[in-house]
Amino acid sequence: MKSRRIALEAEVVPYEQGKGLEDGVELWADVVTKGWIVTDFLVKMKREDGAIVCPYVNNRRGRVFIGEGDYIIMDEDGTKHVCSSKKIWKRYEKPENM
Repeated sequence: MKSRRIALEAEVVPYEQGKGLEDGVELWADVVTKGWIVTDFLVKMKREDGAIVCPYVNNRRGRVFIGEGDYIIMDEDGTKHVCSSKKIWKRYEKPENM
């Protein structure tokens, strides 16, 4: 049986540092040594203390790290998702003003 997903309005914004879109950051060293993900494309930020950190959002799948060029999707219920620039306009309607 096939079914179509119910339409859900969401805010879609490109990720930018300093806008408060992430839920937190993780030390780069911990992401590399503790994670099971490809880290080459991740956003990296340098804190005042010199530590390199990677931003992420939390959702039902757990901690999702933000990559270069990714978009943050914020559903009406407050749930956040990360979507790559390669997939975003295949999953969401592109606003006419873009």
